[in-house]
Order: sequence, then C-alpha cells, then structure tokens
Amino acid sequence: MAKPWMRIAVASVALCLLATLACAQSVEDFYRGRTVQLVLGYGPGGGYDVYARLVARHIGRFIPGNPNVVVQNMPGAGTLVATNYLFNTAPRDGSVIGAFARDMALMGVIGGNANTRFDPLKFTWLGTAASGTNDAYLMLVRKDAAVKSIADARKAGGPTLVLGGTGEGAGGNDWANMLRDTIPLNLKMIAGYPDSAAMFMAIERKEIDGRSLDYSSLKSSRPDWLKPDSPVHVILQFGRRTRHPDFPDVPTALELAPNDKVRALIDMAELSNTLSRPFAAPPGIPEDRARALQTAFMAMCADADYRADAEKLRVDVSPLDAAAVRDVIEKLANKPKDVRDQMRQIRYESDKKGG
Repeated sequence: MAKPWMRIAVASVALCLLATLACAQSVEDFYRGRTVQLVLGYGPGGGYDVYARLVARHIGRFIPGNPNVVVQNMPGAGTLVATNYLFNTAPRDGSVIGAFARDMALMGVIGGNANTRFDPLKFTWLGTAASGTNDAYLMLVRKDAAVKSIADARKAGGPTLVLGGTGEGAGGNDWANMLRDTIPLNLKMIAGYPDSAAMFMAIERKEIDGRSLDYSSLKSSRPDWLKPDSPVHVILQFGRRTRHPDFPDVPTALELAPNDKVRALIDMAELSNTLSRPFAAPPGIPEDRARALQTAFMAMCADADYRADAEKLRVDVSPLDAAAVRDVIEKLANKPKDVRDQMRQIRYESDKKGG
C-alpha cells in the first residue's frame, strides 16, 4: 500500500503534467470543435443584438480552429449584469466573449455606482465594431406627442418629454439625463425596459413619447420610421460635432450647449460614444488566445462577406481595434476631475430629478 506522501507526490506530478500539456495546447487545438459563447447584455431585437449576431456569424472563420459562436442574451440593468458577469464570473480561457452598452467604460471610469464591479482597462478588449464615424445618436419622438421639437422641450414650464430607456449605463438613459440637466430639457426618463423591441412597442402604444438610439439601429430595426409618413420624427442628434447629412435641420447637442462647462461634459460623453459597439473578453485570458481573438475581430471587420452582410442589415462598419479602445478609455480617465465629478453627479442624481 502506497504511503500518503507517495500518493501526494504522484498527484502533484500529475497536476504539473496536466498544466504543462494545457500550456502547450495551441490556440487552434483549443478552439477546434469548441462553441464560443458571446454574451450580450441586451435582449433580442435591438441594434446591439443585430451586431452581436452579425459578429457571431462571421468571427469564427477568423479564429484558429474555426469554433462555432453562439449568442446568449443576458439583459439587465442597462447591460451592467452582463458586464459584471464577463469581468468576474465568465471562464477566463477564451471560450466566452461579450458585448455591452457603449457607456459601460465611462461608468467604470467615473465610479459612483456600488453595483459596478469591473475595471474597464482590465478587460481583454477585442475592439468596437462601430465607432459612430458614419452614424449619429438620435432622439426621436412621436409626431403626436405634446413636445413637437427640441425648442418645445426647452421651454420653461412647457410640456414634459417622456422618454424610455433600459437602465443606468445605457446611452439612451445617461446622455438624455445629462442633456436634461445641462441644456436643460423638460425631460423624464422611464427606465427599466428590457430591450429595444420593448421600447419600440411602448412608443407604438403611446406609453412614452420617444427614445434615443443610433441612426444605424433605426435603419435596421424600423426602416419604415424613416419614411415621410413615419409616426415619429428626430428632434436632436448627439455624438457628432456637425449635423449628419441626412438630418441637416436637426440640431446637435453641442450646438445647444450654453457654456464651456456643458460643452466639456458633452465632449466627454461623445468620446465615450465612439465605443459604439464594444466587444471584449474577460481579463486574464491566455495571451496567445487574446491575440488570436483580437486579430480575428479586426480581420472579420475588414472581410468582404462581413461587410456585405452588414450592408444588408444597414449597420455602420467603422471599427476600432483593441489598442484604440484602450486609448479612448484612458482619455476618459484623464479628463479633468471636475468634469468627471460632474458627470458622476448627473448620472447618479438622476432618480432624484425624475430620471
């Protein structure tokens, strides 16, 4: 009968051998025959879901071993649930990647939310599938709502514009709240909608006056809403220093900024907006797999079949690589303290102001 110390020694050798073999496993061997999970922080049907499924259809062709990639929708708290899961709980072996709201990086930088359990600089960034270069973030409102224009929304004592959103950290919530408090606007946010489809339905049912979303998402999800007989119209655009050529009569948020302090806040929010469709893996995955995923992501974005598919879906293709994403986050983190403090105050005081 083996002595206890001998059994321990044999077990230790076996574990070391397994670890060595695991380290020696090539990226191709790891991914061959594997299913990679793409965790998305929104439900089905919205712009982020369109991008996630587009990426899932194509990226596996560029990852060594050509794994299958499937989307798992994990909605909640404006994608905070999925973001925290990816950072803290998901396997750190390269088998899980994720997509979440563009404002998650900004939320991590400014702090102030006890439920934010991630450091945006520690994610294994793959890149962003779109940076908003050819896009615009739009505030659209029902034509039969009491607020007919952005001028109506700015009138002292005028009607209140009721917008829908998913949750804190989502662009549709946070930049609207920021503009409410700085331009200012007579605006109330109704948060808690599970996904984009639910907000579209709420507008159709006249539960809310409108919402905010990317122009590209509107084109892919509700193209009929861009026709002359549409039930909605656009009253404000965001994320651009100049007006989008398709909306020459719609003012930008920067045009309405009353002073330099507000312009600095809008500039910070619009910088965050360049991470329009961010994709990342958990921190700490093996370096060779991280490089393979990052290379695959950018190769996919340049691929003719991917771009043709994106064109059919009417979504923007203006990618940034992992290094560019990190650069944006570092710029956000290095904004003046007073600007970061005010951004945090606006976001986390929103409930007290009816947001």
